[in-house]
Amino acid sequence: MDLDILLNSRFFEVSSTALSVFIFIVVRTITGKVIKRQAKKHDLDRARSLYTQKFFDATWLVVLLLTLGFIWNVSYKGIFASFFAVAGVALFASWSMLSNITASVILFFNFPFKIGSKIKIMDKDDSVIGTVKDITFFAIQIEDAERNLVSYPNNVAIQKAIVQLKD
Repeated sequence: MDLDILLNSRFFEVSSTALSVFIFIVVRTITGKVIKRQAKKHDLDRARSLYTQKFFDATWLVVLLLTLGFIWNVSYKGIFASFFAVAGVALFASWSMLSNITASVILFFNFPFKIGSKIKIMDKDDSVIGTVKDITFFAIQIEDAERNLVSYPNNVAIQKAIVQLKD
């Protein structure tokens, strides 16, 4: 069978689709196991690992959809132009939100502290001392000595020195 005929046949598209979906499932499973192992090793909160898992699931799904589009010869000209126009405006308007999500993933794998840890975020005159109550995609929730809940953005937290205090 001629290679050109094979590459243009439905068999190639269907088998490539099946292989891509299989690879997606394997990569997603491996990513999930790495995240669970990391969470268990460092005794991290389940919600924190779920945030990270959702982030990677969405990333792998986008990669799968792009791959399937190339396999099935979908024209991306109009899609990419529209996407980049919208994404450019969205990224410019919400760079802070994206940097907080990225910082959340970095904090998950870097694990300088966990929920229940007493920490001090060194920020000149605005240092925060307290107990970590929650770590979300966007902020670290810290309860200070006066029982106030302080929300500290993740993207700022990874730029500051964080001291883990003894209980």
